[in-house]
Amino acid sequence: MPNRMAGDATKQLLCESLKKKMAVKPLDKISIREITEDCGLNRQTFYYHFEDIYDQVKWMYEQEAVSLLREHESILFWQEGLLLLFAYLEKNRAVCLCALRSMGHDHVRHLFYDDVRDVMKNLVFSLGEQAHIPQEYGEFLTHYFTLSLSALVESWLLGEIKQTPEELVRFMEVGINDQLRGATTRAAQEKHGS
Repeated sequence: MPNRMAGDATKQLLCESLKKKMAVKPLDKISIREITEDCGLNRQTFYYHFEDIYDQVKWMYEQEAVSLLREHESILFWQEGLLLLFAYLEKNRAVCLCALRSMGHDHVRHLFYDDVRDVMKNLVFSLGEQAHIPQEYGEFLTHYFTLSLSALVESWLLGEIKQTPEELVRFMEVGINDQLRGATTRAAQEKHGS
């Protein structure tokens, strides 16, 4: 366990250096040499931990941002996880915008998709149990809400949406509940032959 902790500490040190660089220049203009020199490590150490800078960015976001969602993925606390994610994005806005602009929309979306999808799937199927939603429809809703959340977060980060994170989380909660309430109503009507 101590080896893993030391490895994670080294990765974190490399990521702090990367974040400093991302705050002032595009990702594709940052070299591994710059990152390692900034934190007093060598290139070999970098490659021991990461394949390349994009792998480093992926690890960094999984550790710092996606973990906030995972820690709050229960149906009682997912809203808190989203608010913490927004707070992280606000605190690291320059770094996040650098990643978005340098890596492109599709790459950033794929960076988060699986983890956000797991949280949304848990939420949809936990709330959807009462609605007796079919598996296929639950999978569709999971995909729909995952893409919606990703697009909302990106638009907010880019300044295209003026609502506060609290308002966005409330709207997302209302949208999910309304969708599942509609599914419950439809299931009841189908059961009674209406």
